[in-house]
Amino acid sequence: MFKIIVCIKQVPGTTHVNIDPVTGTLIRDGVAAKMNPYDLEALELGLTLAKDNEGTLTVLSMGPDGALSVIREAIYMGAQEGVLLSDRKFGGADVLATSYTLSEGIKAIGDHDLIITGKQTTDGDTAQVGSELAEHLGIPHLANVRSVKVHDGKLNCVYSLDQKTVTADIDLPCLICTDSGINTPRLPSYRRKLEYGDAKEQIRIFHFTDMEDQDESHYGLKGSATKVEKIFEPEKKAEKQMYTEGDLSEKTYEILKENKFI
Repeated sequence: MFKIIVCIKQVPGTTHVNIDPVTGTLIRDGVAAKMNPYDLEALELGLTLAKDNEGTLTVLSMGPDGALSVIREAIYMGAQEGVLLSDRKFGGADVLATSYTLSEGIKAIGDHDLIITGKQTTDGDTAQVGSELAEHLGIPHLANVRSVKVHDGKLNCVYSLDQKTVTADIDLPCLICTDSGINTPRLPSYRRKLEYGDAKEQIRIFHFTDMEDQDESHYGLKGSATKVEKIFEPEKKAEKQMYTEGDLSEKTYEILKENKFI
C-alpha cells in the first residue's frame, strides 16, 4: 500500500491580525481562518497520487483545536484520516521547532512512502519547513515540484529552478514541496461531509506525551533557534501626487533621486 502524508496548516483568513507583544507571534484566537492555499495544491496532488497508485492519504497539521476544521476539510476532499499535533508546549515555534515537531508526529504516525508539503504558508512565507522536515527525518527531498509519477519504487519529478526546469528520479521514502499553480484543487465533497460528519473517527490528536522525544527544549518557543524582536504592519500612506504633463520619465527620475531610491 502506497502511504502518503500531506502536511497542511490553518492560516488567518484576513490580513488584519494582532501580534503578541511578548512573543512576537500572531494572535490567532478569534481570527477567521482557512487552509493555507498552497497546502490545498499539495493535498490535490496527494489525492491524485493515492488514487492512481491504490494508496492512502493522511493529513497532518499542528495547532490548537481550531485547526481541526482544516483537517475535516481535507477529509471531505478525500483524505482517509487526519492527525493534529496539539499541545501548549508546541506553541510559538519557529520553522526549526515546527519542522522538528512535525517530524516527531510523522514518527508517531508510522510508516510512509511519500510526504508532501505546499510551497510555503501565507502567514510565515519562509518556505523552509518542508526541507527542514526532510532533514530531520533523514530522507531525500525536492522543492518546487511541478509534476510527479511513481515507478519502480521511485518518484519521477519535474521541478523548477530559477532559470530552468529539471526532471529527476528520487528514491522513496522522500518528501516533495509543490510549486505554486501545480494544479486546481478540488472542492470538498458534500456527500463525504454527510457521511463523515465531524469526522471524529477519522481524526487522531497527538500531544507532547505521544512524541518519542520527551525533551521539552526541542519544541515550541524553547526549541526555536530564532526569536522575533519586533513585528508590525507596514505603515500605510494615503497621500499621492499626480503628474499628467511634461517629461514623465524625467519627473520620475527626479522623484526617485530626491527620495534616495537611486
